[in-house]
Amino acid sequence: KCAHLRLVFQAELKPYYTSKLWWCGITLLGLGEVGNFAAYGFAPIALVAPLGCVSVIGSAFISVFFLKKTMRTADILGGTLTVTGIYLLVTFVPNVPQELTARQVQNYLVSWPFLVYSILEIIVFCILLYFYKRKAVKHIVVLLTMVALLASLTVVAVKAVSSMITLSVKGKMQLSYSVFYIMIVLMATSCAFQVKFLTQAMHLYEATAVVPVNFVFFTTSAIISGVIFYREFQSAALLSVFMFLFGCLLSFLGVFIIARNKKEEHLQIPFIDCGHIPGQKLTGKIQPDSHSSCYGTLNKEDGLEKSQN
Repeated sequence: KCAHLRLVFQAELKPYYTSKLWWCGITLLGLGEVGNFAAYGFAPIALVAPLGCVSVIGSAFISVFFLKKTMRTADILGGTLTVTGIYLLVTFVPNVPQELTARQVQNYLVSWPFLVYSILEIIVFCILLYFYKRKAVKHIVVLLTMVALLASLTVVAVKAVSSMITLSVKGKMQLSYSVFYIMIVLMATSCAFQVKFLTQAMHLYEATAVVPVNFVFFTTSAIISGVIFYREFQSAALLSVFMFLFGCLLSFLGVFIIARNKKEEHLQIPFIDCGHIPGQKLTGKIQPDSHSSCYGTLNKEDGLEKSQN
């Protein structure tokens, strides 16, 4: 965002991918995703998935320094609730073994709880897909529910792949098993379709609505899949489960408060003085199309119409 804002006010218009700052941001984003991937190999899904709220609070506070935004009371309150929720999540997360072998993953894949869960998930997804394709129902809940259903498969596959790679690095080779490559295909496929439906939601609705709803749906589906596939709460005490769920609730509430009433900010494109354009004698000012793919330009049709007038 910072790179795009800088490009708007430059005298010479350049594509965003020529900006070193933009590439710096993309590199940091990639490193963050690598770290997120690796985390699934060392911690339960029930902990890693909810901790995604850290990015929401981080964005709210870092934007004050880099984008010169104003810190709101809602940001402070939401951040406080989210940090409290994170503390409860880390404290009461289920203590389960994290080293998963390929044979364990194979056993989990054919276990009856996961088979029943998979069948129900496929049925629900097909029903939602029918309404999406045939009835053109593109409500935010429909789109993000499909994203969440796919995400439950993604986190299961990501944890399996990450755990098997971690064991292989330690000397216990797991990459010779076919289940490793099955999980890679499942991870890539589910991620690709997630991007498709999430992009559709971002196109139709504001990010301030999509981000918190997607976070809640994704986290819920990830925790459920971790409970069913990896049996993460199998031996957990009732108090620990309650406090963990309470921590999730606080995190959800904090994210919604941070995103609430936060307006979408479009890039501010400066006005063009027609008096300085060759062939124009107008003294008024025209605002360029803010949705144009080029910074500070007018549509050709608009320019022709103005010349004729």
